[in-house]
Amino acid sequence: MSQKQPQILLTNDDGIRSPGLWAAAEALSSIGYVHVAAPREQFSGAGRSLPTTSDGQIEKQIMEVNGQQWQVHAIGGSPAQAVLHGVLDILPAQPDLVVSGINYGENLGHSILSSGTVGAAFEAASIGIKALAASLELEDISGYLEHSTEVDFSTAVYFTARFARLLLEHQMPPDVDLLKIDIPFDATPSTPWRVTRQGKHRYFTPFPSTRRAFSDSKYLDSRLTIHPEDVPPDSDIHTLVFDRMVSVTPLSLDLTARTNLADLDRLFHELA
Repeated sequence: MSQKQPQILLTNDDGIRSPGLWAAAEALSSIGYVHVAAPREQFSGAGRSLPTTSDGQIEKQIMEVNGQQWQVHAIGGSPAQAVLHGVLDILPAQPDLVVSGINYGENLGHSILSSGTVGAAFEAASIGIKALAASLELEDISGYLEHSTEVDFSTAVYFTARFARLLLEHQMPPDVDLLKIDIPFDATPSTPWRVTRQGKHRYFTPFPSTRRAFSDSKYLDSRLTIHPEDVPPDSDIHTLVFDRMVSVTPLSLDLTARTNLADLDRLFHELA
């Protein structure tokens, strides 16, 4: 009797027409049946948001990738909402795995809380589905909102498929609710990878916008202001930026501070 083919839900935050999404779709189709449900428009920086302003429309589209036609679903909503619509409205049963990506640009440090790529994976994990968020570092970060065809996703595809297969074939330890992988732009399939912790550092630092009046439309920009001594060697930031290795970060839905709760409870009662 043939084994049932794994069902994979693929999404992203760069939108349904992102080359990174389609690079992942082609690679993942070799290990399972890929269903695509992604935001209709660019939705970077959405985190795990569920905006009430989203229209929630689901539009079936046919896209051709390398000569193959795919029926996909463009969602009028955020990446997290795309996951929910995919699981609740589109797929006949809960998928075995949700993959979010491949993102234009790395997601490191506590900047991941604003990442739509990671937010979609968190949404999947919150309903008990194994999840993987994959991001590719950009050599030029100014183009992260564009669907540049100059970006080479071949190595990111290799690692995305590798860790997707690992998640499908094995149970993760307790408290590992999802995996986040970040691939250097100059990596190759032979580049080593390291299991890392999320860096406790702001990766992208915003700076004041240049405008003449508050009524001017202006998007806050940001820049990288990071040095090797700022971050621990076992962090996702140090591993990718300074060691030029693939970072594999296990993440948990539990955001509780790692402190002795009894001691903190006692302190609060003393101070109250």
